[in-house]
Amino acid sequence: MKRAQGEQETRLRITEAAVELHGTQGPANTSIVDVARRAGVSRMTVYNHFPTEVDLFTACSTHWATLNPFPDPARWAAIDDPSERLIRALKEMYEWYGLKEDMLGKVFRDLPIVPALQKVMGGLWSTYVEELVRTLGHGWPARRAELEAALRLAVDFNTWRILTESGLSHDRAAELAARMVRATCQ
Repeated sequence: MKRAQGEQETRLRITEAAVELHGTQGPANTSIVDVARRAGVSRMTVYNHFPTEVDLFTACSTHWATLNPFPDPARWAAIDDPSERLIRALKEMYEWYGLKEDMLGKVFRDLPIVPALQKVMGGLWSTYVEELVRTLGHGWPARRAELEAALRLAVDFNTWRILTESGLSHDRAAELAARMVRATCQ
């Protein structure tokens, strides 16, 4: 019993060390040696708990997402008016992006160059974006392909980053993105 608890604690320490390093250095700049050093364990201990990078990224992503839950599309689904639903969702998403920019910025920056991260994010983030598009796309009188493309663009982290780096507040960025989506429906 104590051994199992000790192993769970070690696994959590490794996971937390990796999350911290991914948020400060980024996944591409974090080695297993870095994770082991930060967790106070050997490299082999990391591999014993996480035999592959995918295993480590899955644990990190799950742990981080548990501590930093994504905004819940189910709350927005209850809003009947699609335009009102969209603006509320984008304002909440953009505020969340602002709060989570350190981690998300590094993860999305490194995504194209870290295959194991692509595997994990493909399941986690892509599934979330598809749920957003379904929820936000309900009730619009538009050509589906154009609407879905506009929604994907509007909820994208890099869209938020470009808009806010251009000097817009989260709310103003959300309003501009919502106007772009609404324009596809006219």
